[in-house]
Amino acid sequence: MRLMPVQKLLQNKRYLFWTLQLGGWGSWAITFYLGVLVWSEPPKLYAIYLPIVATLGLLITLVLRALYHAIWEKSIVRRVLAVLLGSFLGGSVWMASRVLIFRSLFPMAVEKEVSREMEFWSHFEGTTSAFMVMVVWSALYFGIKFYMMAQEEQQRRLKATAMAHEAQLKMLHYQLNPHFLFNTLNAISTLILDKDTRLANTMVTRLSRFLRYSLDKDPMLKVTVAEEVEALKLYLDIEKVRFDDRLQLHFDIDSRAQTALMPSLLLQPLVENSIKYAVSQAINGGSISISASVSGPQLQLSVADDGPGLDLQPGGIPGGNGVGLENCRERLKEIYGDKQSFGLGTTDPHGLTVTIVIPFEQENEIS
Repeated sequence: MRLMPVQKLLQNKRYLFWTLQLGGWGSWAITFYLGVLVWSEPPKLYAIYLPIVATLGLLITLVLRALYHAIWEKSIVRRVLAVLLGSFLGGSVWMASRVLIFRSLFPMAVEKEVSREMEFWSHFEGTTSAFMVMVVWSALYFGIKFYMMAQEEQQRRLKATAMAHEAQLKMLHYQLNPHFLFNTLNAISTLILDKDTRLANTMVTRLSRFLRYSLDKDPMLKVTVAEEVEALKLYLDIEKVRFDDRLQLHFDIDSRAQTALMPSLLLQPLVENSIKYAVSQAINGGSISISASVSGPQLQLSVADDGPGLDLQPGGIPGGNGVGLENCRERLKEIYGDKQSFGLGTTDPHGLTVTIVIPFEQENEIS
């Protein structure tokens, strides 16, 4: 059996948790036994007693772990109270179990108790000690979990940075694509020959503004939906000159969604994909619908066309189709983690609809 690299093992949360659990409670049992050896000679069955007690402690901390999972999203005050109360109850149950097991295994040692008062104080000290063990375990649990979350967030940011730069390079590829520029400049040239200088000047202005937006916009910064839609309109206005009435555009942007934040240059590959596969290949052209709406804590974006669509299969994007779809989905995963969704569906009666759901954010919320 080939051994896994240590780094890969440490990234496995389940493996790391059980390694720390078994190692921690095993170390407690060994340390406790050595402490007893220093002060006295332990009974013969002490080697059985300590593993049982350590196993009980491990099981109790599994219950505490479930409790902490349940209150993880609660306020800091509730979490602190849950830690203190859970540690106290866990320590009390653990100590009571230890007393019962000790009395069952070592009845002769129990008979040596000098008085009930001494037994009370011994039990009180034991419960306090058990409570402290549970508090220390809880502190280590939260500390390690927060550390791992910070490491995951850092890795996610680094990967998102790399993917954003990759997305920007891909965007520049189709935006500065010689074919795209040739068609645009050819359309402008035709307008000049037709002496429609006003529209030709408008096209040059749109092309200039679109290229400036593409080159100047930092893909690491989020923009408002209104800004992204404005850039899409610049691009689509240029394409509309090529296709004329064959390209029909529909925008449905909710007023509240206009100020919502989204990753820059996110919808461009989807619109480019619709033009390439839905509009340009149809004799009568086609239509593209872009919508944005807010539902509770989520922003929903969609790009739909009435082209031939895709043969959608669970678990993946059909190969050879959908330029930018996979890149867009992976970028969303790295930016938002599990708080996003990217879905492909069929437009009624035919076509492809791409739906994106991300957390609803506004500038004043993240500044």
